[in-house]
Amino acid sequence: MTGTRIAALGHYQPAKVLTNHDLAGLVDTDDAWITSRVGIRTRHVAGPDEPVDELAAHAAGKALAAAGLVPDDVDMVLVATSTAIDRSPNTAARVAARLGMTSPATLDLNVVCAGFTHALATADHAVRAGGARRVLVIGADKMTDVTDWTDRTTCVLVGDGAGAVIVEAVDGADAEGAPAGIGPVLWGSVPEMGHAVRIEGTPPRFAQEGQSVYRWATQQLPALARKACERSGVTPEELAGVVLHQANLRIIEPLAAKIGAVNAVVARDVVDSGNTSAASIPMALAKLVERGELPSGAPVLLFGFGGNLSYAGQVIRVP
Repeated sequence: MTGTRIAALGHYQPAKVLTNHDLAGLVDTDDAWITSRVGIRTRHVAGPDEPVDELAAHAAGKALAAAGLVPDDVDMVLVATSTAIDRSPNTAARVAARLGMTSPATLDLNVVCAGFTHALATADHAVRAGGARRVLVIGADKMTDVTDWTDRTTCVLVGDGAGAVIVEAVDGADAEGAPAGIGPVLWGSVPEMGHAVRIEGTPPRFAQEGQSVYRWATQQLPALARKACERSGVTPEELAGVVLHQANLRIIEPLAAKIGAVNAVVARDVVDSGNTSAASIPMALAKLVERGELPSGAPVLLFGFGGNLSYAGQVIRVP
């Protein structure tokens, strides 16, 4: 049977860094207030001439280079984003054009903060069904485009960036005999609570009900994350890494503890990057792999959650 694996990863962040001290000059806040409530110290901010598709294309180029591939080795591009300004051409098509691709299928997915894990599952399904052999999956968001810089409860959270992976077909087990690299997805939503995280209006603005999101994430998601592990035949204790949506350090740390991944490296990229929505998981994962903190073939839980109160998670093997 055809399986799938992640062949390579890449990430990109804009050069400009916005510190907590910088934010103190914009709104009534300070470093101590921000770090005590969300754990964020810095975030990267894209300029007006850096659209979402440019961020995505940079990350994609790095993933292709890491895999030793050229753009036309890929036959599908999936971009998870909720901050693209234009509806058409979609972000995936613009990324494909930037990379010089000739005829890929191009799709955008908007599941906000859970977008990347939804897109990864979609790529896995497309390959297993024979619809593609190799898929470029990107999470990219420019949250600063949808931020109210007078609202200290949200402007302190956000950052911009992109992360990308190459998903490709494998026949059964890989060369080392390890299981195929992307496990079954567990996904769902809480539609009646969709109002808890919003990007809406004209111009669109990000808003959330922070306490509702915190309670839902810390109380409901641990059991769902453990179920995602169960679907892959992995216990939480066997995980080498846990990469949750980088929403808030006060959510990440208790959630990781409640999952029971006692031997895992827990991604804390939110401290340096802020909440980058769909970019947060692939970006944090790529950095852990780049730094050598996760060994090749090791099982890692990816779990996205947030906007729409949607969630999606799966266990992957490190390339």
